[in-house]
Amino acid sequence: QVQLEESGGGLVQPGDSLRLSCAATGGTGSGYVMGWFRQAPGKEREFVAAVNWTGSTYYRDSVKGRFTISRANGKNTGDLQMNDLKPADAAVYYCATTFSGSLRAIPSRDPDTWRYWGQGTQVAISA
Repeated sequence: QVQLEESGGGLVQPGDSLRLSCAATGGTGSGYVMGWFRQAPGKEREFVAAVNWTGSTYYRDSVKGRFTISRANGKNTGDLQMNDLKPADAAVYYCATTFSGSLRAIPSRDPDTWRYWGQGTQVAISA
């Protein structure tokens, strides 16, 4: 059973940076894609960024140029570097992984297609 644990959330001001980390245990390996999603109060969970096994990255438009996703395959870990944070970025951030069947798979942006999830870490942006 795959388990994911996020860390690194917190309270910051607009324009600040945060680095979220995700540690996976229990069997992830080649062919797994890793991603980050977020959910703000009263809103649906949304795709933020994802990376496949070969390191190709994908982002939602609103975070392009500000967020960077990375993964260390040998360590089964992944990070989300978030710069120039905006009030609209405030949410609970979730790490997720799922088996894609291909090292070069383009990760799905639909959270319902991802199998394994962390418990989430809160990112709050003060006014």
